[in-house]
Amino acid sequence: MERSKVDILCVQETRWKGSKARSIGAGFKLFYYGVDSKRNGVGVVLKEEFVRNVLEVKRVSDRVMSLKLEIEGVMLNVVSGYAPQVGCELEEKESFWSELDEVMESIPTGERVVIGADFNGHVGEGNTGDEEVMGKFGVKERNLEGQMVVDFAKRMDMGVVNTYFQKREEYRVTYKSGAEVIRETGRKVLGVSSGRRKEDKETWWWNEEVQDSIQRKRLAKKKWDMDRTEENRQEYKELQHRVKRGVSKAKQKAYEELYTRLDTREGEKDLYRLARQRDRDGKDVQQVRVIKDRDGRVLTSEESVQRRWKEYFEELMNEENEREKRVERVNSVEQKVDKIRKDEVRKALKRMKSGKAVGPDDIPVEVWKCLGEAAVEFLASLFNRALESERMPEEWRRRVLVPIFKNKGDVQSCSNYRGIKLMSHTMKLWERVVEARLRKVVEICEQQYGFMPRQSTTDAIFALRILMEKYRDGQRELHCVFVDLEKAYDRVPREELWYCMRKSGVAEKYVRVVQDMYERSRTVVRCAVGQTEEFKVEVGLHQGSALSPFLFAIVMDQLSEEVRQESPWTMMFADDIVICSESRDQVEENLERWRFALERRGMKVSRSKTEYMCVNEREGSGTVRLQGEEVKKVQEFKYLGSTVQSNGECGKEVKKRVQAGWNGWRKVSGVLCDQKISARIKGKVYRTVVRPAMLYGLETVSLRKRQESELEVAELKMLRFSLGVTRLDRIRNEYIRGTAHVGRLGDKVREARLRWFGHVQRRE
Repeated sequence: MERSKVDILCVQETRWKGSKARSIGAGFKLFYYGVDSKRNGVGVVLKEEFVRNVLEVKRVSDRVMSLKLEIEGVMLNVVSGYAPQVGCELEEKESFWSELDEVMESIPTGERVVIGADFNGHVGEGNTGDEEVMGKFGVKERNLEGQMVVDFAKRMDMGVVNTYFQKREEYRVTYKSGAEVIRETGRKVLGVSSGRRKEDKETWWWNEEVQDSIQRKRLAKKKWDMDRTEENRQEYKELQHRVKRGVSKAKQKAYEELYTRLDTREGEKDLYRLARQRDRDGKDVQQVRVIKDRDGRVLTSEESVQRRWKEYFEELMNEENEREKRVERVNSVEQKVDKIRKDEVRKALKRMKSGKAVGPDDIPVEVWKCLGEAAVEFLASLFNRALESERMPEEWRRRVLVPIFKNKGDVQSCSNYRGIKLMSHTMKLWERVVEARLRKVVEICEQQYGFMPRQSTTDAIFALRILMEKYRDGQRELHCVFVDLEKAYDRVPREELWYCMRKSGVAEKYVRVVQDMYERSRTVVRCAVGQTEEFKVEVGLHQGSALSPFLFAIVMDQLSEEVRQESPWTMMFADDIVICSESRDQVEENLERWRFALERRGMKVSRSKTEYMCVNEREGSGTVRLQGEEVKKVQEFKYLGSTVQSNGECGKEVKKRVQAGWNGWRKVSGVLCDQKISARIKGKVYRTVVRPAMLYGLETVSLRKRQESELEVAELKMLRFSLGVTRLDRIRNEYIRGTAHVGRLGDKVREARLRWFGHVQRRE
C-alpha cells in the first residue's frame, strides 16, 4: 500500500475469526470481521492518519462490512464485500446481495459511497447498453455473477470503476481457474506445437545398437572432414556399411515383433489403428489447408482460413427460421427432485464408450472408469451440486467443433462439411444422468423409432418394406413421401424446446438444468491450420451431445401431435419422416399439414431433398406438390441406409450392399492385403469391418437364391484378394472360408434375421 500510495484498501478472504481492529505495521490499521478462521472474512485497511476520522464501523457479516469516515467535511462510506463464488448455493448469493442492499439503504442521501469488493464475476468486454454504469474495458464474457454486479450498479446509480481504465488482464482479474493455470504453465514450460504433422524419417524401429552405430558413423565423418586421409575414409565407409546392415536387421526384427504382437489379443487395437493409418496414407489429400470464401476465392493464409471457418459455422449455428410466436402458455411442473444416486452414475458411466476423442478439458472418460468407486462418489457429489444450483461448471460450456467432409462435392467448400462437436466427457456423463431421468417421465409416441428403447432402424425399415409388399401383393397403389428437414438439429428454436419440455410434463427443475447447459456456450472450430476464435451458439441443439437426440424427439413429438397418423402410415427416425397413404391427394394433403405444423414453429421442410415415390403405380405419372412446387419423384429411395424400390424389388439394395462391402474392404485393405499378417487375423478384421456393411438391413429383405449368390461371390472375391489366392490356384471355396474362419454369408443373413426376430418376440 505504501509503495502504491494507497491510503484506504478493502480486503477479502481475511480468514481471521472475530471483529477487531489491529495495527499491521508500516503505519496501517486493519478493521476486520470473520466468523470462521477457514473461509470468508472481510476488512478495511486505513492509513494511520485516517484512523481518527472513523465515525462508525458496521460489521454485517463475514461477507459485508462498512466504515463511515469524515474527511475535510465530506462524509465517506467505505464498503468492503466478498460475493459468493461460482458454485455456491443460490440462497447464499441472495443473502449477500440482500445484506449489501441493506447497507446501501442505511446510508443517508448526500453521503459519498465507495464499494471495494470481490464480486467473483465477469461483467464482460464492451459496454453496449450499459454505458451509464461501466466502461468498455471489462474482461471475458459476462456471466451470471457479472450481470448481478451491473444490475446492482444501475439500481444504486453507481459505476463499475475498474472497467474505465485499460490495463493488462492480470491487473483486472484476481482469480484464474486451476485448470487454466495448469494449461498456461504447460504452455510456458513445454511449449505449444504447431499442430502440423512432422515429416520426420521413420525411426520407430530404432534400438540402442542402431543409435550407437549412427553416432560412431557421425564421429568418423567429422574425423574424415577434418583430416582427409585414406585411413579415415576407409573407417567412415566401413562404419557406413555397418550402419546400413544394422538398420536392416533392426527394421526386420521390429516388424517381426510388430506382426507377432498384432496376432495377439493385446495387439488387436494396434491392428485397427494400423489399418486406419494405412488408409489415410493412401488418400490423395490428407489435410485440407485451404478453403474457399463465400465468393469462391481460394484462401491460403492461416488467418483467413480460420476466419472463414468461424464465419461459416457462426452463421450456420445462429440462423433461426421464421416462426409464429406462441400465445398459449403451459403450466410448469413444480415438484421435488430426488438427489442423484450412485447407481445412476454407475449406469451412465457404463454406457460411455472408451477410446473417444476428448473435449476441451482433455479429460477422457477412461479416467473416471479407472478410478472406480471413488469416481462414482465424486461424480455423484458433483452432479448433485449442479442439480441443486442449476449451474454446471463453466469449463463445460466450451466446445470444439471439428469439420468432417461429407465425401461429396468440392472439398474446399465449407458447405460440404458437417460439424461435429467435441464436448467434455464429464459433461456427457451429466447429460446421460439427466437423460435417464427424463426418459422416465416423458412418453414418446410409437411412431418415433430414433434413439428409443426397443426400437431400431431395422424395425422402421421392416415396417416400411412389409407395407410396400402388402400393397404390391394386393395390386394397389401406395404413395410415400420422404420428408427432409433443413439443418434439423441446428434450427430447433430453443424457446420451442423449453415449451415442448414443459408440455411433455418435465419438471421445471430439469428444464432449468437443460437451459443452463445451453447458456453462455462457447465454440471454437478446430481445422487443419489451428483453432479459430470463440463464438456463441444461440440456436439449435448441440451436435455430439448425449442428450440432444432425446430432446429432439421431445420436440418432434409435440410438434407432430396433431398431424401424425398411426404407424406405419407415419414413421419418424429423429428428423427422417415418412408419410404414407393410399391416395396421391391424401398424401399431398398430409404433407401440407406436416409442413404447416413444423414451419410455424421454426422447422423448415427442404423442398430440394423431400422426395415422393409411388409403389405399384398403375395410372399416369402423377405428382405431389408442396405449396405449388412439384416434389421430386423417384423410383428408389435410400431410407435409413437401406434402398427401397417403387416396384417392391430388392435388387438395387443387394447391389448397394455389395458396394458397401467393397468400400469397407478398401478401407482396411492395407491390413487385409499384407502378406505378413496371418489369415486368422485377416478373417477377424473382415468379420468386424467388412461383413457388417454387407449385412446391414438384410434382415428385412426377402433374398432370392440369385441375389444371395451375388453377395457370396463378392465376399469370396474379397477373401481371395486378402489371402493372395486366385481362381487359377484351384483352391475350393470351403478351404478359403476355413482358412479365414469366415462362414457362408447366406447362413449369416438367416442368423441375423432369426436374432432380430428373437428380439421382437421377447419385446412383445
